[in-house]
Amino acid sequence: MAATQPPKLNPNRRLLIGPDTPEAPFPIRLNGQVVKGFGRGSKELGIPTANLSNDALETLTRTLDIGVYYGWAQIGNDPTVYPMVMSLGWNPYYKNEKRSAEVHLIHTFSQDFYGECLRVLVLGYIRPEQNYPSLDALIEDINTDIECAKVCLARPAYEVVSRDELFKGAEKREV
Repeated sequence: MAATQPPKLNPNRRLLIGPDTPEAPFPIRLNGQVVKGFGRGSKELGIPTANLSNDALETLTRTLDIGVYYGWAQIGNDPTVYPMVMSLGWNPYYKNEKRSAEVHLIHTFSQDFYGECLRVLVLGYIRPEQNYPSLDALIEDINTDIECAKVCLARPAYEVVSRDELFKGAEKREV
């Protein structure tokens, strides 16, 4: 069996960004139902996303600028807390006319989770939203965002937040 190639990363970006501990306005805690998005994450990009409901989106846009963020997330009754990256904005490459909050849980799942409750704890800002000259350039930057999130969340003050009260008792929740 052939070894899989690591994802191509943007060589012009640093992977460790931001302060050693979360600073205001972080952390931002929210939860919302996973809704159908544009259907591009898995199919076109190979990077599946869970789209947050409009209520959760409105909460985020009152506090955060358009851009890419990192943090922790938990889905449905699964007690596992996963690292995540989230795009908050208009996705100019696709010329969206509707703003969205798309969360990529850094894990491979075998199924979609439409209708499930997604709990998200946003801890830091990665970069502003931008347009791309090609789909490959967009995918390269998303892969760099994912690696950036992994590196940033490995810091002790960020890792400990994965045990936040937001994520307690998932196995007992009704979704």
